Amino acid sequence: MPTISRVLEDMSMEQATDAGVLLTDRVAVVTGGGGGIGAATAQLFARHGAQVVIADIDAALAEQTADAISASGGVAVPVVADVRDADQVAALARSVLDRFGRIDVLVNNVGHWLRHPGNFVDTDPQLWDELYRINLHHVFLVTHAFLPAMVCQRRGSIVNVSSVEGLRGYPEDPVYAAFKAAVIHFTRSLAVQVGRDGVRVNAIGPDVTESLQVPYSQWLSAEEQAQWPQWVPAGRMGLPADQARVILFLASDLSDFVTGHTIPTDGGTGAAGGWFRSSRRPDREWTNRPIAP
Repeated sequence: MPTISRVLEDMSMEQATDAGVLLTDRVAVVTGGGGGIGAATAQLFARHGAQVVIADIDAALAEQTADAISASGGVAVPVVADVRDADQVAALARSVLDRFGRIDVLVNNVGHWLRHPGNFVDTDPQLWDELYRINLHHVFLVTHAFLPAMVCQRRGSIVNVSSVEGLRGYPEDPVYAAFKAAVIHFTRSLAVQVGRDGVRVNAIGPDVTESLQVPYSQWLSAEEQAQWPQWVPAGRMGLPADQARVILFLASDLSDFVTGHTIPTDGGTGAAGGWFRSSRRPDREWTNRPIAP
């Protein structure tokens, strides 16, 4: 039987949900929060009542997003930090905890494929190390810096941003794919370890989403843009706000019983499994030969 206090907590949660505000007075840190998915997440968190710390290596982007949040009546603090650097991560954690006294939500959003490497046999260990530091090592560093505070307060939500390439084979860059897959398994394993401490750990796996690293609107011709309904079951490319809404769900009490999972935020491309809607074959609606879908 649930305790009276638990019933009251549940009622409070329902009232907050009914009011449409999901992160009232919570302190959230979003790495890479200056642009793209990170900025959309920071802005959405602020609209839901969170006090948001925007950690970004780009001072101008961080300040721009923080100013936009402040102009809308929200609370945002820009912090310049390279999350690949242990000393800067430690300073970020001290700054947040000294200022707010707590950390309720951590979004490890930073990641990058850096550049097209060609075949694996043509790559070198320096590139592997760069990919490791920007896609996996910083997740360890930042989580390690903030997790003790969450455990101490016996409450917290960590959301890691992986990639669809961590969920499927990625022949263009097996090393990048390996690190993104490692983020997913770290998410799963840490969630089991800290679940009894009141900390939840989840992740998302984006695909086909407009971002700073993948600006589809600039890369694709008008003819290619028209192919989205054939390429993606949802019929369009993803936008940063699509990812932010799922991150909000995982950060909020709406997902209070969800931990250790990675949600593929891919518009259905994973479910399609390589099948494409055909516009050129009157005899068949679907094809798994995408040269001429």
